[in-house]
Amino acid sequence: MNKERLMKVLLAPHISEKTTLSAEKNRQFVFQVVSDATKSEIRQAVELLFDVKVDSVQLCNVRGKIKRFGASFGKRSNWKKAYVGLKPGFDIDFMGPQ
Repeated sequence: MNKERLMKVLLAPHISEKTTLSAEKNRQFVFQVVSDATKSEIRQAVELLFDVKVDSVQLCNVRGKIKRFGASFGKRSNWKKAYVGLKPGFDIDFMGPQ
């Protein structure tokens, strides 16, 4: 894979109460990724950026919600998230050393 493409695949970690529990129980981390990313690209990007070994990748397309803004309606953008499971002995620390 092209390293430039791999550096652009992951957009941001998706941190919520549900993803924190998933990380603690299953060593599974959630990332917001570009909408045309594949499982193999996400696997290679996580291994390149965080220096870990990836065990599994599951993808989920999240549909944007329809919201009301005053008298008019609008729609949030659709996005894709990836659940990345790590092999035993590996971990991702988003906070860094403290």
